[in-house]
Amino acid sequence: MDKIVIEGGRPLRGKIKVSGSKNAALPILAATLLTKGKSEIRNLPGLADVHTMGKLLKDLGLKIQLWGSKMKVHANGYQRHIAAYELVKTMRASVLVLGPLVARLGKAKVSLPGGCAIGARPIQLHLKGLEAMGAKIKVEHGYVEAEAKRLHGATIHFDTVTVTGTENLMMAATLAEGTTVLENAAREPEITDLANFLNAMGAKVRGAGTSTITIEGVEQLQGGTYSVMPDRIEAGTFLIAACLPGSQVLLQGIPYEYVEALSLKLQDCGAKVEVKKDGIQLSAPKKLKPVDISTAPYPGFATDLQAQFMALMTVAEGTSVIRENIFENRFMHVGELIRMGAEIQLEGNSAVIRGVKALSGAPIMATDLRASASLVIAGLAAQGITEINRVYHIDRGYEKIEKKFRKLGARVKRVKVRY
Repeated sequence: MDKIVIEGGRPLRGKIKVSGSKNAALPILAATLLTKGKSEIRNLPGLADVHTMGKLLKDLGLKIQLWGSKMKVHANGYQRHIAAYELVKTMRASVLVLGPLVARLGKAKVSLPGGCAIGARPIQLHLKGLEAMGAKIKVEHGYVEAEAKRLHGATIHFDTVTVTGTENLMMAATLAEGTTVLENAAREPEITDLANFLNAMGAKVRGAGTSTITIEGVEQLQGGTYSVMPDRIEAGTFLIAACLPGSQVLLQGIPYEYVEALSLKLQDCGAKVEVKKDGIQLSAPKKLKPVDISTAPYPGFATDLQAQFMALMTVAEGTSVIRENIFENRFMHVGELIRMGAEIQLEGNSAVIRGVKALSGAPIMATDLRASASLVIAGLAAQGITEINRVYHIDRGYEKIEKKFRKLGARVKRVKVRY
């Protein structure tokens, strides 16, 4: 097991390129189950979750070749429809194979998903949508079983916005008979990226990026070549870290609109954000002002950046309030920040943060993917040495995070721990 050791108090300076998006790559890889032929998916991040998805596809009978940032997928003639617990338990995105399997093979048996323990995140909306499209659903012994000779089009209204639910049903609808309309659909850029991939393979998807998505079913999809969008959450994490005193960082390969909601808040903190020809540059403020945020579905402030923003607010000059409106259990990083000297008080779904002059390095433990990133930022801001344990969480969503921070001048290293 590894830990990350950080010597804090150093400004970040330089430039880095944003990796491909994990949250776009996983549904796109799942969507290859719908295709006949060969696909090449490019700009993949080198992450544990991407490798897990590759293993899952291979276990289902697809031929997989992975090298560097590319994966070749051969989806001809596979018949296996069972996504086993051993592969699904570590990654919630594994549930994304459910819709494609039912649409392509007429049946699926998928273990109920695992992943970060940040809230219930039920899949009832996925199942309700598949039932509306004609699938027979059974849930028992920890597995979801779905069966349909051929799915048919339907109008499906999501009671609450769900990203993976939108993706799952959009994929299923591409091979359904007739037209499917998804109402109150998620609007994230990753949804649009998946739709662009599906359309490139021969699907007929309209309206992605809006709250109403229309899918006209086709008989089959073909393979092809596609490049995954950049990771806006990784970009946001580095922009937040670049607000630490004396820092100036240029992020390359990320469109401004993907990080606009965050950038506006960072400007409220006193940072200077400039859109340049070769990227987005952030210059840290001399005095970090406290700013309130409330998480919301896209295009609002992303819940996946809440923990990182909180770490920044622990050293702002004043009091800020953070409201978490998406997940009910996403303040698990608070206890670790308090161990480092932060002053945070929880009040229901809100956290009141009173900025301190400096955090103090300490041994701490990561609890989930984005909490891990918040602790890295806290370690960079702290005086002394911070040791972050259980960093396997961070490897699920950040590609070589310690190397990227070292490139910006931070003193960060990964250490093997032997017990």
